[in-house]
Amino acid sequence: MASFRLQGFQSVFRSQSRLLRNQQRRWAQVHDVRFLASHHDPKHVLDKYRAKLAEKAKQEGHESVESLKDAYTEKIQDLRRKAATVATPEPNAPSSTVPGTPPPFQAPPPPDADPTVEAARQVSGSSTPIKPLSTYLDVEKIRELPAKEIEALWRLRFANDPISITAAIPLDTYKRIANAARHNPQFVLPLPRQQKDDVDADGNPLNSGADIHFLQWAFHPPAGESKPKGETANTHTSTVIFTHLGAFKMHGSYAQPHTTVTHYLDLADDKGLVLMHGQVVPDRGVSTTEATWLVSCLQRFYDFEGQASGRKSELVRMFTRGDAENFKVEELLEESERIS
Repeated sequence: MASFRLQGFQSVFRSQSRLLRNQQRRWAQVHDVRFLASHHDPKHVLDKYRAKLAEKAKQEGHESVESLKDAYTEKIQDLRRKAATVATPEPNAPSSTVPGTPPPFQAPPPPDADPTVEAARQVSGSSTPIKPLSTYLDVEKIRELPAKEIEALWRLRFANDPISITAAIPLDTYKRIANAARHNPQFVLPLPRQQKDDVDADGNPLNSGADIHFLQWAFHPPAGESKPKGETANTHTSTVIFTHLGAFKMHGSYAQPHTTVTHYLDLADDKGLVLMHGQVVPDRGVSTTEATWLVSCLQRFYDFEGQASGRKSELVRMFTRGDAENFKVEELLEESERIS
């Protein structure tokens, strides 16, 4: 059995049981270990290095340490902005609390600060959470074309984009997947990793392990400019974000996703197609090929009445229930390998 780089997976899985039974609280507070470990009295630090600061001030022609500090104020503020995180925000004003006492209570982010929506905003590059399908294609014109030609045009639209993933999903298949996703909005998927020297006796490459990625579904109103009227399958636009499990373990819902996938139902009624567009964020440790593998796994694990009718669907349900005793990561990897 291949080895896994899964330190801390079981603890994360158990901690998700309560999260998965109830709707995640988006305003849950996240603590940064660096902040908790380095919360010292700034006066103590200043006194400790005053001699060196005085020497630095003299070298640069300043009369005092305070004059040196004033000269570097803008640079210090810039470094603070760059180092700021959700848990360690940039201080806006000096604290009036007594050294050694806990910082004053800060109100949590508003409940509607959904990281899935924020991720969609980053990908779309606009103030609206999701780009409508009309951003990519002339929807009214392509309605006149056969489904096969629409699928070809959709793939061609992103053929030269190295960070895009596209697919055209039959409506019936998407309905099965979406129905499973509404009841199981979160899951984990393995991404096999292969080292150059890992080969068997015949020289064939072996998988040396797997990285685990956390995914989360969200359902939004239709992304079109106008809401559909009457009986329609275009009742929503769905998104899926993929995050490194290690990042999710450390930052929770504030972890930055590496891939965002959007499903459009604009053509579901007349063409029976759902167009999918995924976008990979560069420099976050996942290539477009690897992200494509994860999206393929997603579709096969969530098609409960189709390809996932056996053990795959059971693994998804066990994860949702928080059944850490029966959920086996080794079995998850075995099921994912049967996809290819």
